[in-house]
Amino acid sequence: MQANYVQRLRLRFRKFGPTRYIGHLDLARTLERAFNRAGLPVAYTQGFNRRPRMQFATALPLGYTSDMEIMDVLMEEEVSPAYALAQLNERMAPGISFFEGEEVPISDDSLQAQTIDARYVATILQPVEKAELKQRVDALMEADSLVREKWKRTAREGKKAKTFDLRPLIIDLFYCESDDGAPQLVMELFLQPSKTGRPDDVLDALDLDPLQTRVHREWLRIEYDLEQDKEAVASE
Repeated sequence: MQANYVQRLRLRFRKFGPTRYIGHLDLARTLERAFNRAGLPVAYTQGFNRRPRMQFATALPLGYTSDMEIMDVLMEEEVSPAYALAQLNERMAPGISFFEGEEVPISDDSLQAQTIDARYVATILQPVEKAELKQRVDALMEADSLVREKWKRTAREGKKAKTFDLRPLIIDLFYCESDDGAPQLVMELFLQPSKTGRPDDVLDALDLDPLQTRVHREWLRIEYDLEQDKEAVASE
């Protein structure tokens, strides 16, 4: 079947405010409606249940905000990235703001396959002794391994416990405080298909309740960004 797309746009956007309560599927629907309202020529899959040809680097968990979300969208006609950004932002729901766009090769790997790592800031809302929390963070970072247990539900076996080592998934973790003195944790975690660190797992390992935190993703890196940086350095 002949491809019905001629361009691949990579768009970066922020997710903040009320959109922290929008799950990933609802986010995808919101963006689809915005593309339709903007009249942008998005390519759709073929068949009975046609869907826009959009993909995301990774799903942002419900309740999180972010300064860096990345999506690719395939277009039926070529569109200027700057024009697409302007049209989308004029019609976007409150709490979503596009800030960067570029054209990338159609043949590139999927965004999910290109993800490398991400940095999060978790603001602790529950009462906690700051000195004790610092000690927990230091102990975690000094540990050679940190075996954790996670329950996973399967159709055949039902609910089943699975163990994994959290420590290799953590690149960096340190304690800091916000401008108003609230305790915060800054964590840089691997975000690869077979090597994914999750902020909730780190918080749980530190005896903190993930439901009593506000997690914000500061940035997200993909392989394409590293390649572009290397090319820029080589040309200097």
